[in-house]
Amino acid sequence: MSNLSIPVIDVAALFDGPSPARDRTDAAITEAASTFGFFAASALPGDVPIDRESRSQLLRLFELPPAKIRPLWRQKFDASHANVYRGWFPLQTGHLTSKEGIDLGADVAYGTAMVRDDDPLREATPLPQESDLPGWHASVARYYRAMERVAGTLMQAIARGLGLEERFFDFAFERGLSTLRLIRYPVRADLDQAANANAELWIEHQGKRFYVTGTPHEDTGFLTLLAQDGVAGLQAQHRSREWLDVPPAEGSLAVNFGKILERLSAGRIKATRHRVIGYGRERKSIPFFYEPRADAELRPLPAEWAGSFEPFLYGDYLWASTTKFVEFRGLEGLRKPLRVP
Repeated sequence: MSNLSIPVIDVAALFDGPSPARDRTDAAITEAASTFGFFAASALPGDVPIDRESRSQLLRLFELPPAKIRPLWRQKFDASHANVYRGWFPLQTGHLTSKEGIDLGADVAYGTAMVRDDDPLREATPLPQESDLPGWHASVARYYRAMERVAGTLMQAIARGLGLEERFFDFAFERGLSTLRLIRYPVRADLDQAANANAELWIEHQGKRFYVTGTPHEDTGFLTLLAQDGVAGLQAQHRSREWLDVPPAEGSLAVNFGKILERLSAGRIKATRHRVIGYGRERKSIPFFYEPRADAELRPLPAEWAGSFEPFLYGDYLWASTTKFVEFRGLEGLRKPLRVP
């Protein structure tokens, strides 16, 4: 059995001023980002609501009856609905991925000032009635803002680790497109159907047989913060090709990096392939995808080692990438690029 394991990093020093402890934390994050592309952040500030009760408050959404969930469905799944990008995606059987959940935008935390009618990436998020889930809206807003704070702080550590001014990335994320997603992976009831369509459904890990319930993939953006519900199943693929378990440790966030940050850093930061496997137990998770504004222009970093590429707008890239995932396929023509190549 391999001795490799996902690093666990105490990030407390990042939330104070400059110090040798912060320098050591920056170095540990940079090392984890360049090797594993994954780590578990521990010792987060006490006001970051990732405790069991706070997570349960958000996950109450899955207790609503189908009749209360149906108004939240995206247009792909109910043609009578206007919401294209935000909202609920129901369980789709027979695919390698087997999950349901909801994508929530910045308006859940900052209101209608974040909404634009001419861009599905900036549309309003459909939400359940307050009377159906008392206090849920406030819990979601609090969680969203906390994840923004943590993600912004980590991006400053990454900037320092890359030799950039620590606030180099900050402006791009002002009024950004960050998504808070609530996911439920049910116990699969479509194993025969899924196995017929996907030869890679069944895998062996540490001598045991599991089914895949979350397709292996790299995230497309900058970084992802993931709160887990205590149920194992998330795995990250090390560059040795070995799949490593990401422990669902209480009081921590799993952190991984996306393709854009890998591209900007000329490969110094790794976008790591990850998947979710199942073994007959339901799993829930709460990822937060930290993303810039739709009109944020991304260009090569001001560093000698940086690669060269044509600048592009993040929203155009995000839409082209997102519509490759099963829950968004078929929507490609519903958004016009802000910048035509």
